[in-house]
Amino acid sequence: MAESGLSLQEREAVKQRAKELRAQEKAGKDREAGTLAVREAIEKLEGSDRETGEGLYRVVTTVAPQLMPKTYYGMPAFANDAGKVVVFLRPAVKFGERYATIGFEDRAALDDGELWPVAYAVPQWTSAVEARFTDIIRTAAS
Repeated sequence: MAESGLSLQEREAVKQRAKELRAQEKAGKDREAGTLAVREAIEKLEGSDRETGEGLYRVVTTVAPQLMPKTYYGMPAFANDAGKVVVFLRPAVKFGERYATIGFEDRAALDDGELWPVAYAVPQWTSAVEARFTDIIRTAAS
């Protein structure tokens, strides 16, 4: 019998996403439910992943409060008013990587000429990283 081609982590992410979609359908565009889900996702993280999650949450809620907290494959994320994810955190531990990734979906207003970054490796959250993401998130949410 052939394998599905998905890794254990990918299969778990698919299951988590299905669970999220069911919960989000029940909650609708409930900011409180989304905030609770994101805070719980961040609380489950450890070490630098958790620091990065806390930092991202702080930046987004400060400079782009119009973005709605929600989870995205079990990861902390923030969506536009249509419910589409704009920015998300992929913790290092989720896929056994050496750094967390803060990524942006195509709804983020980051277009800059012929090419632009849509993901950033974040091995450690620092004040310099926070300052940089404050600018990036402000632009992405505009």
